Amino acid sequence: MTHDLVPRDPKFDRKALERIIHRAAELHTGQKDLAEQLTQEDVLELGKEVGIPPRYLQQAMMEERTRAETFKPGNFVTNITGPKRISASRTVVGEAGKLKEALDYWMTTVELLMVKRRYPDGTSFERRKDIVASMKRGMGLGGRRYDLSRAKDIQTRIEPLEDGWSHVTLVADLSNSRAEHIAGGASLLGVGAAGTTVGIVLGVAIPVAIIPVAAGMAGGYAAARANRSTLERVQLNMEQVLDKLERGEISPPKSKQGAVDGGDFVKKIASEIREIGRQFTD
Repeated sequence: MTHDLVPRDPKFDRKALERIIHRAAELHTGQKDLAEQLTQEDVLELGKEVGIPPRYLQQAMMEERTRAETFKPGNFVTNITGPKRISASRTVVGEAGKLKEALDYWMTTVELLMVKRRYPDGTSFERRKDIVASMKRGMGLGGRRYDLSRAKDIQTRIEPLEDGWSHVTLVADLSNSRAEHIAGGASLLGVGAAGTTVGIVLGVAIPVAIIPVAAGMAGGYAAARANRSTLERVQLNMEQVLDKLERGEISPPKSKQGAVDGGDFVKKIASEIREIGRQFTD
């Protein structure tokens, strides 16, 4: 009894399917005279030829653009501390304008951020610095960590796709956190180096004298690398925001729609102070 080396009715798992599609695309594009770089229209036209719906191509191009902006090759310091910028993206059902309004309200009201700049396709936010926001963050009211407030800048970008879908991207600039951790690591290294220098001047044996600088190097490395935990918390917070947006759990009250930055600021602060007091008395 013989068996076919190649099954007559093969089945493919996900990884095999990805390899097949990737190889088929290579074979297809290999027959064409393609330029070194293609425009968005070129990619959409190429996708049309192979039967890929435009929405998926648009989403893939947006994800690639975000990846190129945030995941750039790093140097020695970046390899220790992590990148300056991180991002999270999701394709969700919804009209871009309404999603932008909902995100603006969530960022300013729940995440304790304030509008920094507005763009046609999104908004950039920074940490609120008023006393109420500081109190809420310090007390961790509601069990929240307010990790997005650790970033120097949080930018939202919402781009419409076809059929009522939109691609939402959040980008966090954490260059401030990285600089703080690098400075802390450098300080520990400097203290260790100074201790070793003093030991050598006093005639301490070399094996003993180098202990401070070795300890400073280890401590400095640990302090700089600790920045990665901040990146992880901010990344998780951004993913949680997108989860809520995807499930339709983020929407401003009708009375506040379109007025995220408006209203009487003093009344708003007073209302928040009363809410903090109520949470402590309940």
